[in-house]
Amino acid sequence: MPHPAAQHPTTPARHPWRGRLVVLTGLLLVALNLRVAIASVSPVLDVIRAEVALSAAQAGLLGTVPVASFAAFGSIAPLVARRLGLEPTLVAAMLLSAVGEVVRATTTTAAGFLGWSVIALAGMGMGNVLLPPLVKRYFPDRIGAVTAAYSVAMSFSTAVPPLLAVPSTQQLGWRVSIAVWAAVGVVAVVPWLVVIGRSAAARAGLREVLRRSPQDTPALASRHRASGRVWRSPLAWALALAFAMNSLNSYVVFAWLPQLLLDAGVDAARAGGWLSYVAVLGLVPALVAPPLAVRLRNPFVLALGFVACFLVGGTGLLLDPAGATVVWASLVGVGLGTFPLLLALINLRTRTSAGATTLSGFTQGVGYTLSGVGPVLVGVLYGATGGWAAPSVVLATSSVVLLVAAALACRPVMLEDTWVRGPGRGLDTLST
Repeated sequence: MPHPAAQHPTTPARHPWRGRLVVLTGLLLVALNLRVAIASVSPVLDVIRAEVALSAAQAGLLGTVPVASFAAFGSIAPLVARRLGLEPTLVAAMLLSAVGEVVRATTTTAAGFLGWSVIALAGMGMGNVLLPPLVKRYFPDRIGAVTAAYSVAMSFSTAVPPLLAVPSTQQLGWRVSIAVWAAVGVVAVVPWLVVIGRSAAARAGLREVLRRSPQDTPALASRHRASGRVWRSPLAWALALAFAMNSLNSYVVFAWLPQLLLDAGVDAARAGGWLSYVAVLGLVPALVAPPLAVRLRNPFVLALGFVACFLVGGTGLLLDPAGATVVWASLVGVGLGTFPLLLALINLRTRTSAGATTLSGFTQGVGYTLSGVGPVLVGVLYGATGGWAAPSVVLATSSVVLLVAAALACRPVMLEDTWVRGPGRGLDTLST
């Protein structure tokens, strides 16, 4: 059913985007930067290994660095933002990622490459967490549209670098090929410096735009917040568990889909092409899910549809991987679309940007920590059994857990209403 707020909107601003285009540009540039440090390396990893003497074990460790960095540094991002502010913290995070990308491209040792990769991904892990509350702060009336826009930008951040990695390495060498992406992080800083430097009068004008704009969520109309601890909220745990299971499924697919197809007799080039195809299909739910989630009081039906697609596609790949591959790969690609839905829920289930910051850090910190187990577990089961039946049981189980958690996270309940515990801890009225 349509969201109640959509039935009785306030008078729209004549220029609802005025004063916010710089912010929107900043959000999209940051999103474009959030996966390049990972996606630019994997296609040329063999070349890098030969030059910096990365062992097979160290190369495997490099595969765990992204999820570990996203979990660890995503968890501390709310603490840093509480002290410095959202915008300065984001600027620091983007510069940190740029420095890490450049310095690791100059290193001559395996330890140096791994260490500076952690630094590069630390900034991106913080950026993951900071984007949702910034959308909440500047676009509470456009949560669906802006979340969709930056989700699409993140998809490009994953899909474009692998296409350019090999030809640029052949022409310029691997060091230039992976270092050049640091420019995206540096450019992403510029709009945020403008935002930080804006005068008080400009910020007052922005508040007026927000006041007069239609509401995407009843949280915009709320004048209250609660003080509490996020780990005491059932909503927070449900969202974190749903995020973890969706990420686990995604990491398993991107780590093991080519091997499954190779085992079925598909040649290596086509197997890699199908993986890229699955990644590109992520653009569809990124565009569709957040705007629809805004319009639905309870968007669980979207999660149900995505998980159903994933299960049918995964079953098809298990039973007939080399047959109707396009059908199964399409369903799997769309089926991973719970991710943008969960990003939208971070804002739709919080009343304030402070609440969104806390929920984003908790959801992604816990989620990435748990999801890192997936590819390793699937690898162990595949090695022990020599087939894909046991790994498929893991994905089916995680999908069921995802559905249960999503059912709880999609309920129209606000975080700040679930984390208050004990007498004397009521709501504090905010002044404007």
